[in-house]
Amino acid sequence: MTSSDDELLSDRTPLPSDLDTRLRDHLTFLIEVDRLKTILRASPLAAADRRENDAEHSWHLALMVMTLAEYADEPIDVGHTIKLVVVHDLVEIYAGDTPIYDTELGKSQVAREEAAADRLFGILPEDVGRTMRALWDEFEARETPEARFAKAVDRFQPLLLNWMAEGGTWRTPGVTANDVRARKAVIGEASKTLWDTAKHLIDEGERRGWARG
Repeated sequence: MTSSDDELLSDRTPLPSDLDTRLRDHLTFLIEVDRLKTILRASPLAAADRRENDAEHSWHLALMVMTLAEYADEPIDVGHTIKLVVVHDLVEIYAGDTPIYDTELGKSQVAREEAAADRLFGILPEDVGRTMRALWDEFEARETPEARFAKAVDRFQPLLLNWMAEGGTWRTPGVTANDVRARKAVIGEASKTLWDTAKHLIDEGERRGWARG
């Protein structure tokens, strides 16, 4: 967000002052996260000639968890995993998207996103904000089967979109097929099947000239 966006969205059309305070905080948060629809990612859409936004990405991940859960190497709680993927990119409302191959911007990613999490989840009532923050922290730590699978689909989804775009961000200047493999290897922490499939798609993309050798 720029300095001109420091205000909350709800400040532009304030909610009625006689609303229950707790409900007001919930609604203020829900209005604020509408910003997620404006955060563009590097990945192209398969269905249109434009980049996807974070809200579209999060929805796609939730559907992928429901669809691909059987390929998780460890049993997962599907509902909990969906919560993780829905929450994980909310911090980009303030921190912005960090493209996977932008190593320079990646240096400040953790600090930017930690500060964004403090600010965003702080809008909610304390108990709800603490729960949301715990979900975000769990995703980042990747210490549970659900978090590992959530991260796996987070890396697998853009790969599918790049395949449909005949390379997409794989064609980023300076990026090689081995760079793609290295950045996607985390998929293998949660699903051998999805990692084998990812490697097959990257190998074939390289063979077709969509990624540099």
